[in-house]
Amino acid sequence: MSTFIDRWRELNWDDIRLRINSKTAADVERALNSRHVTREDMMALLSPAASAYLEPMAQRAQRLTRQRFGNTVSFYVPLYLSNLCANDCTYCGFSMSNRIKRKTLDENEIARECAAIREMGFEHLLLVTGEHQGKVGMDYFRQHLPAIRRRFSSLQMEVQPLSEDEYAELKTLGLDGVMVYQETYHEAMYARHHLKGKKQDFFFRLETPDRLGRAGIDKIGLGALIGLSDSWRVDCFMVAEHLLWLQQHYWQSRYSISFPRLRPCTGGIEPASIMDERQLVQTICAFRLLAPEVELSLSTRESPEFRDQVIPLAINNVSAFSKTQPGGYADNNPELEQFAPHDGRRPEEVASALSRQGLQPVWKDWDSWLGRASQ
Repeated sequence: MSTFIDRWRELNWDDIRLRINSKTAADVERALNSRHVTREDMMALLSPAASAYLEPMAQRAQRLTRQRFGNTVSFYVPLYLSNLCANDCTYCGFSMSNRIKRKTLDENEIARECAAIREMGFEHLLLVTGEHQGKVGMDYFRQHLPAIRRRFSSLQMEVQPLSEDEYAELKTLGLDGVMVYQETYHEAMYARHHLKGKKQDFFFRLETPDRLGRAGIDKIGLGALIGLSDSWRVDCFMVAEHLLWLQQHYWQSRYSISFPRLRPCTGGIEPASIMDERQLVQTICAFRLLAPEVELSLSTRESPEFRDQVIPLAINNVSAFSKTQPGGYADNNPELEQFAPHDGRRPEEVASALSRQGLQPVWKDWDSWLGRASQ
């Protein structure tokens, strides 16, 4: 069975970088005037030449966003269940080599976290763990997912890659979506940053969205960790290639794109390539032009000022008041966090800021029975 790995093998990193960097102003203008953005157009929109066209890119991106999503912006929040991890990764605070206090939430602690999150108004939850199959694997998920799902309108996960059968089982327990970021699509650079553990398997991770599509998961989230490789432009183009592949082969699923830039963490590294805020806006707008119907998400990794300026352009899904450690909502323990969020505002502050710009914060746009319709 064909998977994205087959397409990935056809793509040459250095060739793509050369093609992106050689795009001209004429190529960008052609892309901006295209009714349907092609792969060549996407290269132009990600290119250095496009930086001079940020205003028309932003205007078109905003117009497409309003046409597809109206003035709505959906809210979600991550719930970190565990910081146990069996991988050693250079860029993550949960890495097994870091000497931090480890914690996995039990049933009572999960209930307290869920209550604290619901009190803030959130209905859409993203469950996050370190990657530890033994202690935070399927047995743990089977034990706790049903109770968590009963408290929220939708449930997504960002955990270790699983098998197709395991994803299919989790769907029966109430799972709606899975976020799985490749980190970088450059195999050698990936190996440089993943030193121990199952996450070293580049191709198993690369094929994860295919397994999600075959398992019938409703929403699949993609992204690269911007700054991990020496070319953020190529990594972002690879995300676009991955999205186009999945949309063609698993058209029943919805898709989400995130734009995480490296943030400070325990034992962290310096980015290998720097994407500044203007370039992040360029990239977000490029993805909106490529895929007007896809959910674009912006997390609390970015500053309050930046988020307030960029969300109205092309973003339709945001987190707020994120805590990146187990027990962060009911018991604040910052020494356990995966990375340091930049936007620490409470959810009502973020919602008010968006409302002042004419946007409508959406706390709930999904009911539990919708996730059962196809079962």
